[in-house]
Amino acid sequence: MTMEKIEFTAEISDRLDRLVAENTGLSRSGAVRLIENGLVTVDGKNAEKKTVVKEGSLVEVTIPDAEETEIVPENIPLDIVYEDSDLLVVNKPKGMVVHPAAGHYSGTLVNALMFHCGDSLSGINGELRPGIVHRIDRDTSGLLMVAKNDLAHIGLSEQIKAHSFTREYQAVVCGCIKENGTVNAPIGRHKTDRKKMCVTAENSREAVTHYSVIKNYAGYTHLSVSLETGRTHQIRVHLSYIGHPVAGDEVYGNGKPKWLCGQCLHAKKVGFVHPRTGEYMEFSSELPDYFVRFLREIDK
Repeated sequence: MTMEKIEFTAEISDRLDRLVAENTGLSRSGAVRLIENGLVTVDGKNAEKKTVVKEGSLVEVTIPDAEETEIVPENIPLDIVYEDSDLLVVNKPKGMVVHPAAGHYSGTLVNALMFHCGDSLSGINGELRPGIVHRIDRDTSGLLMVAKNDLAHIGLSEQIKAHSFTREYQAVVCGCIKENGTVNAPIGRHKTDRKKMCVTAENSREAVTHYSVIKNYAGYTHLSVSLETGRTHQIRVHLSYIGHPVAGDEVYGNGKPKWLCGQCLHAKKVGFVHPRTGEYMEFSSELPDYFVRFLREIDK
Protein backbone atom coordinates (compact mmCIF):
# COMPACT_ATOMS: atom_id res chain seq x y z
CA MET A 1 0.00 0.00 0.00
CA THR A 2 1.35 3.44 -0.91
CA MET A 3 1.08 6.53 1.24
CA GLU A 4 -1.88 8.77 0.51
CA LYS A 5 -1.71 12.56 0.51
CA ILE A 6 -4.75 14.78 1.01
CA GLU A 7 -4.66 18.54 0.46
CA PHE A 8 -7.37 21.05 1.29
CA THR A 9 -7.80 24.77 1.77
CA ALA A 10 -9.27 25.80 5.12
CA GLU A 11 -12.75 27.20 4.47
CA ILE A 12 -13.02 28.59 7.99
CA SER A 13 -10.59 29.55 10.73
CA ASP A 14 -10.43 26.67 13.22
CA ARG A 15 -8.15 24.37 15.20
CA LEU A 16 -5.90 22.17 13.09
CA ASP A 17 -7.03 18.84 14.58
CA ARG A 18 -10.70 19.68 13.95
CA LEU A 19 -10.03 20.74 10.37
CA VAL A 20 -8.01 17.62 9.59
CA ALA A 21 -10.72 15.35 11.03
CA GLU A 22 -13.45 17.26 9.18
CA ASN A 23 -11.70 17.17 5.81
CA THR A 24 -10.31 13.64 5.79
CA GLY A 25 -12.92 11.47 7.48
CA LEU A 26 -10.45 10.64 10.24
CA SER A 27 -11.46 10.48 13.86
CA ARG A 28 -10.20 13.38 16.00
CA SER A 29 -7.71 11.08 17.73
CA GLY A 30 -6.53 9.85 14.33
CA ALA A 31 -6.00 13.43 13.17
CA VAL A 32 -4.05 14.26 16.35
CA ARG A 33 -1.84 11.20 15.85
CA LEU A 34 -0.87 12.35 12.34
CA ILE A 35 -0.20 15.92 13.54
CA GLU A 36 1.98 14.73 16.42
CA ASN A 37 3.94 12.50 14.03
CA GLY A 38 4.72 15.47 11.78
CA LEU A 39 2.52 14.26 8.91
CA VAL A 40 0.43 17.45 8.66
CA THR A 41 1.64 20.83 7.41
CA VAL A 42 -0.02 24.24 7.24
CA ASP A 43 1.28 26.38 4.38
CA GLY A 44 4.29 24.08 4.23
CA LYS A 45 5.14 24.15 7.94
CA ASN A 46 4.43 21.71 10.75
CA ALA A 47 2.02 22.88 13.44
CA GLU A 48 0.54 21.71 16.73
CA LYS A 49 -2.93 20.23 17.07
CA LYS A 50 -4.29 23.34 18.83
CA THR A 51 -2.91 25.71 16.20
CA VAL A 52 -5.69 27.93 14.85
CA VAL A 53 -5.48 27.69 11.09
CA LYS A 54 -6.43 30.83 9.18
CA GLU A 55 -9.09 30.73 6.49
CA GLY A 56 -7.45 30.16 3.11
CA SER A 57 -4.42 28.29 4.45
CA LEU A 58 -3.27 25.17 2.60
CA VAL A 59 -3.25 22.04 4.76
CA GLU A 60 -1.42 18.92 3.56
CA VAL A 61 -2.04 15.57 5.26
CA THR A 62 0.06 12.45 4.63
CA ILE A 63 -1.69 9.17 5.43
CA PRO A 64 0.90 6.47 6.24
CA ASP A 65 0.59 2.78 5.50
CA ALA A 66 -2.00 1.06 7.67
CA GLU A 67 -0.65 -0.15 10.99
CA GLU A 68 -0.72 -3.83 11.82
CA THR A 69 -3.98 -4.25 13.68
CA GLU A 70 -4.35 -6.04 16.99
CA ILE A 71 -8.11 -6.33 16.79
CA VAL A 72 -9.31 -9.89 17.28
CA PRO A 73 -11.59 -11.01 14.44
CA GLU A 74 -14.85 -12.42 15.77
CA ASN A 75 -17.36 -14.58 13.95
CA ILE A 76 -20.34 -12.29 14.59
CA PRO A 77 -23.18 -12.46 12.04
CA LEU A 78 -23.44 -9.38 9.83
CA ASP A 79 -26.52 -8.14 7.99
CA ILE A 80 -24.81 -7.11 4.75
CA VAL A 81 -27.11 -5.14 2.45
CA TYR A 82 -24.52 -4.66 -0.30
CA GLU A 83 -20.90 -5.66 -0.93
CA ASP A 84 -18.34 -5.34 -3.71
CA SER A 85 -14.53 -5.18 -3.89
CA ASP A 86 -14.48 -1.55 -2.65
CA LEU A 87 -17.12 -1.23 0.05
CA LEU A 88 -19.93 -2.73 2.09
CA VAL A 89 -23.25 -1.40 3.34
CA VAL A 90 -24.09 -3.00 6.69
CA ASN A 91 -27.33 -2.93 8.67
CA LYS A 92 -26.09 -2.53 12.27
CA PRO A 93 -28.27 -3.87 15.06
CA LYS A 94 -29.22 -1.78 18.07
CA GLY A 95 -26.77 -2.25 20.94
CA MET A 96 -23.68 -3.00 18.82
CA VAL A 97 -20.71 -0.65 19.24
CA VAL A 98 -19.16 0.35 15.89
CA HIS A 99 -15.45 0.24 16.80
CA PRO A 100 -13.29 -0.81 19.77
CA ALA A 101 -12.84 1.77 22.52
CA ALA A 102 -12.42 1.86 26.28
CA GLY A 103 -14.76 -0.72 27.74
CA HIS A 104 -15.69 -2.20 24.34
CA TYR A 105 -12.80 -4.17 22.86
CA SER A 106 -14.85 -7.11 21.64
CA GLY A 107 -18.25 -7.68 20.10
CA THR A 108 -17.99 -4.55 17.96
CA LEU A 109 -18.83 -4.10 14.30
CA VAL A 110 -15.10 -3.83 13.55
CA ASN A 111 -14.42 -7.21 15.19
CA ALA A 112 -17.09 -8.71 12.94
CA LEU A 113 -15.73 -6.93 9.85
CA MET A 114 -12.21 -8.18 10.53
CA PHE A 115 -13.53 -11.75 10.48
CA HIS A 116 -15.61 -11.19 7.35
CA CYS A 117 -13.15 -9.10 5.32
CA GLY A 118 -9.75 -10.18 6.62
CA ASP A 119 -7.15 -7.64 5.49
CA SER A 120 -9.50 -6.00 2.99
CA LEU A 121 -10.38 -2.86 4.97
CA SER A 122 -9.12 0.69 4.55
CA GLY A 123 -6.38 1.79 6.94
CA ILE A 124 -6.93 5.54 6.97
CA ASN A 125 -8.67 5.64 10.36
CA GLY A 126 -5.94 3.69 12.15
CA GLU A 127 -5.72 0.30 13.76
CA LEU A 128 -8.86 0.52 15.90
CA ARG A 129 -11.22 1.72 13.15
CA PRO A 130 -10.31 -0.08 9.92
CA GLY A 131 -12.87 0.60 7.19
CA ILE A 132 -14.97 2.95 9.29
CA VAL A 133 -15.99 6.01 7.26
CA HIS A 134 -18.85 7.24 9.47
CA ARG A 135 -20.50 6.03 12.65
CA ILE A 136 -23.87 5.67 14.28
CA ASP A 137 -24.39 5.44 18.03
CA ARG A 138 -24.41 2.09 19.84
CA ASP A 139 -28.15 2.29 20.52
CA THR A 140 -29.00 3.53 17.03
CA SER A 141 -29.76 0.80 14.51
CA GLY A 142 -29.42 0.96 10.76
CA LEU A 143 -27.23 1.42 7.72
CA LEU A 144 -23.64 2.53 7.51
CA MET A 145 -20.92 2.27 4.88
CA VAL A 146 -17.60 0.46 5.28
CA ALA A 147 -14.59 1.09 3.02
CA LYS A 148 -12.47 -1.86 1.92
CA ASN A 149 -9.62 0.28 0.59
CA ASP A 150 -8.28 3.82 0.85
CA LEU A 151 -9.63 4.89 -2.54
CA ALA A 152 -13.16 4.10 -1.36
CA HIS A 153 -12.55 5.68 2.05
CA ILE A 154 -11.32 8.98 0.58
CA GLY A 155 -14.09 9.07 -2.04
CA LEU A 156 -16.84 8.47 0.52
CA SER A 157 -15.32 10.90 3.04
CA GLU A 158 -15.24 13.66 0.41
CA GLN A 159 -18.97 13.18 -0.19
CA ILE A 160 -19.67 13.42 3.53
CA LYS A 161 -17.63 16.64 3.68
CA ALA A 162 -19.53 18.06 0.69
CA HIS A 163 -22.90 17.10 2.26
CA SER A 164 -23.74 15.12 -0.89
CA PHE A 165 -24.12 11.83 0.98
CA THR A 166 -27.79 10.90 1.62
CA ARG A 167 -28.66 10.02 5.22
CA GLU A 168 -32.25 9.49 6.25
CA TYR A 169 -33.39 8.27 9.65
CA GLN A 170 -36.66 7.46 11.32
CA ALA A 171 -37.29 8.33 14.97
CA VAL A 172 -40.04 8.34 17.52
CA VAL A 173 -39.87 11.48 19.64
CA CYS A 174 -41.63 12.62 22.78
CA GLY A 175 -44.51 15.07 22.37
CA CYS A 176 -46.65 16.12 19.46
CA ILE A 177 -45.10 17.72 16.37
CA LYS A 178 -47.73 18.92 13.90
CA GLU A 179 -45.62 20.43 11.09
CA ASN A 180 -42.45 19.59 9.21
CA GLY A 181 -39.44 21.70 10.07
CA THR A 182 -35.69 22.33 10.12
CA VAL A 183 -33.30 22.82 13.02
CA ASN A 184 -30.33 25.00 12.08
CA ALA A 185 -28.27 25.33 15.27
CA PRO A 186 -24.51 24.86 15.84
CA ILE A 187 -23.35 21.90 17.90
CA GLY A 188 -20.28 21.68 20.12
CA ARG A 189 -18.94 19.81 23.11
CA HIS A 190 -20.78 20.35 26.41
CA LYS A 191 -18.80 22.59 28.80
CA THR A 192 -19.10 20.42 31.90
CA ASP A 193 -19.97 16.95 30.58
CA ARG A 194 -17.38 16.13 27.92
CA LYS A 195 -19.27 13.00 26.84
CA LYS A 196 -22.23 15.10 25.74
CA MET A 197 -22.81 17.52 22.87
CA CYS A 198 -25.07 20.57 22.96
CA VAL A 199 -26.32 23.50 20.92
CA THR A 200 -23.82 26.27 21.59
CA ALA A 201 -22.14 29.22 19.88
CA GLU A 202 -18.76 28.41 21.45
CA ASN A 203 -16.29 26.07 19.71
CA SER A 204 -19.14 24.67 17.63
CA ARG A 205 -19.81 23.73 14.02
CA GLU A 206 -22.78 24.31 11.75
CA ALA A 207 -25.46 21.63 12.07
CA VAL A 208 -28.66 21.33 10.02
CA THR A 209 -31.38 18.73 10.55
CA HIS A 210 -34.64 18.42 8.58
CA TYR A 211 -37.63 16.49 9.90
CA SER A 212 -41.07 15.56 8.58
CA VAL A 213 -44.03 14.07 10.39
CA ILE A 214 -45.04 10.52 9.54
CA LYS A 215 -47.73 10.03 12.21
CA ASN A 216 -48.85 11.43 15.55
CA TYR A 217 -49.60 9.24 18.55
CA ALA A 218 -50.71 10.02 22.10
CA GLY A 219 -47.61 11.66 23.57
CA TYR A 220 -45.30 10.72 20.69
CA THR A 221 -44.55 11.57 17.05
CA HIS A 222 -43.06 9.29 14.38
CA LEU A 223 -40.63 11.33 12.25
CA SER A 224 -38.51 11.00 9.15
CA VAL A 225 -35.22 12.87 9.66
CA SER A 226 -32.56 13.84 7.12
CA LEU A 227 -29.15 15.38 7.73
CA GLU A 228 -27.26 18.09 5.87
CA THR A 229 -24.34 17.81 8.28
CA GLY A 230 -23.04 14.97 10.39
CA ARG A 231 -22.14 16.17 13.86
CA THR A 232 -21.79 13.81 16.80
CA HIS A 233 -25.25 12.97 18.26
CA GLN A 234 -26.75 15.57 15.90
CA ILE A 235 -30.29 14.20 15.64
CA ARG A 236 -30.54 13.51 19.36
CA VAL A 237 -29.18 16.94 20.31
CA HIS A 238 -31.32 18.89 17.83
CA LEU A 239 -34.59 17.12 18.64
CA SER A 240 -33.95 17.55 22.37
CA TYR A 241 -33.15 21.23 21.73
CA ILE A 242 -36.61 21.83 20.23
CA GLY A 243 -38.27 20.05 23.15
CA HIS A 244 -38.91 16.69 21.48
CA PRO A 245 -36.16 14.28 22.52
CA VAL A 246 -35.91 10.85 20.94
CA ALA A 247 -37.98 8.35 22.91
CA GLY A 248 -35.76 6.27 25.14
CA ASP A 249 -32.76 8.63 24.93
CA GLU A 250 -31.36 8.52 28.45
CA VAL A 251 -28.65 11.13 27.72
CA TYR A 252 -30.61 13.92 26.00
CA GLY A 253 -34.16 12.89 26.81
CA ASN A 254 -36.59 11.91 29.52
CA GLY A 255 -35.26 8.47 30.33
CA LYS A 256 -36.52 5.08 29.24
CA PRO A 257 -40.25 4.67 28.58
CA LYS A 258 -42.09 1.39 29.01
CA TRP A 259 -41.73 -1.15 26.14
CA LEU A 260 -38.48 0.41 24.93
CA CYS A 261 -34.85 -0.44 25.71
CA GLY A 262 -32.65 2.41 24.46
CA GLN A 263 -33.45 5.15 21.99
CA CYS A 264 -35.93 4.74 19.14
CA LEU A 265 -33.72 5.90 16.26
CA HIS A 266 -32.98 4.00 13.03
CA ALA A 267 -30.70 4.92 10.11
CA LYS A 268 -33.09 3.86 7.37
CA LYS A 269 -31.45 5.04 4.15
CA VAL A 270 -27.99 5.82 2.76
CA GLY A 271 -27.13 7.09 -0.69
CA PHE A 272 -23.78 7.89 -2.28
CA VAL A 273 -21.82 7.96 -5.53
CA HIS A 274 -19.67 4.87 -5.83
CA PRO A 275 -16.07 6.12 -5.59
CA ARG A 276 -14.84 3.85 -8.38
CA THR A 277 -17.73 3.57 -10.85
CA GLY A 278 -19.33 7.00 -10.38
CA GLU A 279 -22.77 5.36 -10.11
CA TYR A 280 -25.24 6.74 -7.57
CA MET A 281 -26.33 3.98 -5.20
CA GLU A 282 -29.07 4.08 -2.56
CA PHE A 283 -30.06 1.51 0.03
CA SER A 284 -32.95 1.30 2.47
CA SER A 285 -33.66 -1.02 5.40
CA GLU A 286 -36.86 -2.15 7.07
CA LEU A 287 -37.70 -0.80 10.49
CA PRO A 288 -36.31 -3.24 13.08
CA ASP A 289 -38.49 -5.26 15.44
CA TYR A 290 -37.92 -3.06 18.50
CA PHE A 291 -39.06 0.02 16.54
CA VAL A 292 -42.17 -1.69 15.14
CA ARG A 293 -43.11 -3.08 18.57
CA PHE A 294 -42.86 0.37 20.14
CA LEU A 295 -45.10 1.87 17.44
CA ARG A 296 -47.68 -0.85 18.10
CA GLU A 297 -47.62 -0.21 21.84
CA ILE A 298 -48.06 3.56 21.59
CA ASP A 299 -50.78 3.04 18.98
CA LYS A 300 -52.85 1.26 21.64
